[in-house]
Amino acid sequence: MHSSTLFGLLAAAVTVTAGPAQRQRRACGAAPGAAIKCPVVFDGRVKTSAVPTDFDSYSTSIFNPDYVKGQNLKWSEILQFPSASNARFDNATYKPFEVTISDDSIFQTQHGFRRAGLQFSGDANSGSAGSKGVKTLHFSLKWDAQRALNLSHEYLNVWHEAGDYSSNQFNFESGAILGQDSLPKDTWKLLDRQNKQIWSTPIVKDEWQNFAITLDFDNNTLQMYYSKGADPLKSVTSAVSNDNSGDGQYQIGVLKKPTGTDDVVNSGYQESNLNEGLIYGSLFLEDSDKGCISL
Repeated sequence: MHSSTLFGLLAAAVTVTAGPAQRQRRACGAAPGAAIKCPVVFDGRVKTSAVPTDFDSYSTSIFNPDYVKGQNLKWSEILQFPSASNARFDNATYKPFEVTISDDSIFQTQHGFRRAGLQFSGDANSGSAGSKGVKTLHFSLKWDAQRALNLSHEYLNVWHEAGDYSSNQFNFESGAILGQDSLPKDTWKLLDRQNKQIWSTPIVKDEWQNFAITLDFDNNTLQMYYSKGADPLKSVTSAVSNDNSGDGQYQIGVLKKPTGTDDVVNSGYQESNLNEGLIYGSLFLEDSDKGCISL
């Protein structure tokens, strides 16, 4: 589904079980419960009643159960439920979830990557409501010290891949960006379609960090919002020019690029016995027509 030309591609002491579904722990702590003020197009918030196997079936999953993951893995083997407080837009009916990668996280023939990328159920590669008008993608991130990312690698964590799989309209990344050694590795970074950084902030390892990215598909602009903990989001960039054409789909998770190669899709160095992950919350896409945005 995704071609080999894909290049665009917090330490709170959280406890996450690594065993099968019956040993996973439910999230704890009251949610801030900030209100969503705009129509929700795609909702990626996970219900507290959800169990891992819910994500293996089209009838029960809020995400595409088939993509994008290791060929021999199920989402019930990838997603974990951490013991962590809820993020800004998650009330008591929702809980955080963690996307993990392992040695088996090889999608199709992309042996250079280790990846697990969630796609919203209903987000089509062509003609999707998520790629029209003005949309704002919300997500919160929390570091897992027990499954820490190796920031000497480049990671894509949230991105929108064009329908022809040749590029991404934007990349939200962490780690050491290949070919851009001047960029600090311990930051969250927003890159445009030309892989130019337009904003960054240090990775905070002991609390939630909240993000929102507004894509104006009519006027080809990109804008970033950010806050920490339970604080309201604030605009941290203007609406900057960006090529948002080409339809496509959102992906949320972990795509780890290799080191030591020019062919990052197909080859390069990846550690063995890999056990890394990133905790997500408050994940949803809203309609920002007429400037509507939940802060």
